[in-house]
Amino acid sequence: MTIEQLEAEALKLPRHIRARLAEALISSLDEDSEIEQAWEKEAEARYQRYLAGEEELVSAAEALA
Repeated sequence: MTIEQLEAEALKLPRHIRARLAEALISSLDEDSEIEQAWEKEAEARYQRYLAGEEELVSAAEALA
């Protein structure tokens, strides 16, 4: 099946199904497991520093200011 045929078939789908398909396709482009893993590691490290009393929490307003 060519990309043109795939597109033509997808356009025949109901609007809500096309929206789901589009979301899944776009989401698949954004996946970068290396970056995700780095963010998870950083988040865990920050949380551990907080639990150890090495980090203080700030409000969202403070963080954005």
